[in-house]
Amino acid sequence: MSYKKLGLYPPNPVTVRGASTKLSSGKDKVVYTSGRTVLIAFNLQSFAPRFSQLKEIARQNPGITTSYSGHIQNATVARLSPSGYYCASADITGKVNVWDTVGEDQVLKGEYKVISGRVNDLSWDGESKRIIAVGDGKEKFGYAFMMDTGSSTGEIIGHSKPINAVSIRHQRPFRAATAGDDNVIVFHSGAPYKYEKTIKTHTKFVQDVQYAPSGDHFASVGSDAKIFLYDGKTGDTVAEFTDSPHKGTIMACSWSPDSKNFFTSSADCTVKLWDAQAQKAVTTWTVGSGVSHQQMGNTWSGTSDLVSLSMSGDLNVFDPRTGDKPVRVLSAPQKSITAIAPSSSGTFLTGSADGRVYSNSSSTQETRVLEGESHSNHVSGLATSSTDGTTYSIGFDDLVREISPSGTSFVPASAPTGAQPKSIAVAGDASVFVAEIGKVEAFRSNQKVFEQKTSFEPSAVGASGTLVAIGGEDRKVRLNEWDGKTLKEVAVLEGNQGAVSALAFSPDGKYLASGDSSGKLILFDPKERKLVTSRWAHHTARINSLSWTADSAHCASGSLDTHVYVWSVAKLMKNIPIKNAGPGGVNGVLWVDGGVGKGGKLVSAGFDGCVRGWDVTFHA
Repeated sequence: MSYKKLGLYPPNPVTVRGASTKLSSGKDKVVYTSGRTVLIAFNLQSFAPRFSQLKEIARQNPGITTSYSGHIQNATVARLSPSGYYCASADITGKVNVWDTVGEDQVLKGEYKVISGRVNDLSWDGESKRIIAVGDGKEKFGYAFMMDTGSSTGEIIGHSKPINAVSIRHQRPFRAATAGDDNVIVFHSGAPYKYEKTIKTHTKFVQDVQYAPSGDHFASVGSDAKIFLYDGKTGDTVAEFTDSPHKGTIMACSWSPDSKNFFTSSADCTVKLWDAQAQKAVTTWTVGSGVSHQQMGNTWSGTSDLVSLSMSGDLNVFDPRTGDKPVRVLSAPQKSITAIAPSSSGTFLTGSADGRVYSNSSSTQETRVLEGESHSNHVSGLATSSTDGTTYSIGFDDLVREISPSGTSFVPASAPTGAQPKSIAVAGDASVFVAEIGKVEAFRSNQKVFEQKTSFEPSAVGASGTLVAIGGEDRKVRLNEWDGKTLKEVAVLEGNQGAVSALAFSPDGKYLASGDSSGKLILFDPKERKLVTSRWAHHTARINSLSWTADSAHCASGSLDTHVYVWSVAKLMKNIPIKNAGPGGVNGVLWVDGGVGKGGKLVSAGFDGCVRGWDVTFHA
């Protein structure tokens, strides 16, 4: 009875309105941060034609995406060293972590407190030895240091306000350019790095500065919608790009590997490709309109993949050879995943803390946001009907929404709940039960058909056929019979040590698993109305999610303690622990292939927005 990692559905970068989001790349990988997690994702555009080979690719590179969870606070920027062996990532407290990308262990090479506030950007030198980190410090806005010791290698001075970006020339003689909110670019010579001169070309905040890979030039972009090109060795201004300019703040620029072109992403919802020598716009792509399509960051990945980030979190992949629209749009959550449920064959649904619901393909590892009107706030539950495959969702906007059986879009109609919904379950006759503050309600065809005020505080609900189980904060589970019109209480099951937080009937209806806020999982027999075992008590914090295999032989539990356990009904004392399965806590677990036979494929999702796959082998 064991498990191995299968791969990862990565979240997308977190965006903040009016602030540039730093993306970077190394060869064919795209590197970015999302919450406390750093992600190194292979640019999946290159895999698009051969998704059938994904399992083989995943076998050769375990996990097409690598995640690093070594930050305690939210990470802001991450960049791979030119050698590709290390990654430097920084957070909002001014700490930089340098860690190994080659092994699976992600060994920490060094942890350095470089400035007293948020780090906005960092850059490696061409020898993968020195790093300059810049941001919003109190006594200084930047720090140049050796990657292995953290000792200073010069000083970054000349700015009077926070620094937004830094770029180091990769060839000797080394040079560095920093750009800040004081509307200036400061040019440094090195190493050790020292102040050379101040460049006053921009009239508003300078958002990004980037050296060309050849080191001959560097470019700067800013809130004044202007683009300037400079000599890489001297820092002299070469030209201003005035051909078909952007109409809004330019958030980022990135160079092509051959240093002949660069592209810019702007808050005017456009992405432009520029010829550096001719100083003209080669191609303009318009992504959409409105705030959600403002472009907040970009990076040039591989030879021809231009990746630009929308305010909504979508990663738009452009190809210079094809005009007018992105060749691919990668959607994924930007916030925590709060709910999970099965959908049509080969896909499962995840709900996030910002109200969106995503469809995830278990065969191609693609994630898509559902079409139609979504929740406006935190998705607190998802449940799928075993009869017709329709999925229902509840959110903190106090609505029950219906998702089409194909799992691609929301049905336009919705039903309001009487109070804030906490948990959802679907009975055999497709009645949807919702546990709310102080009451339980039932819905059918987007109409409320039943309401029951309770003497206890309901916290979880589960359903199988005509049986409906309601868990309360009083540590009891009440079994009810549903006749299509009303609920009749038939038994009270006791044994939980805390408020009941998750309920799940086995598919054959023989068992009811009840997880609570103390981390204890109790197994009941609902027909005999008795306790089967109370020994499933390995979790140390609230159990958030339960999932049964299709043969009712194993149950998986995900908890706030970051662990996932797989429990066996036949061998009650045996379990498979998947420790640290989700940094920050696991909010959802699901068997994606039924889990019948000797093993199964399990996914877990939670606080960090990642969905992780596990190949579990059961005890013989």
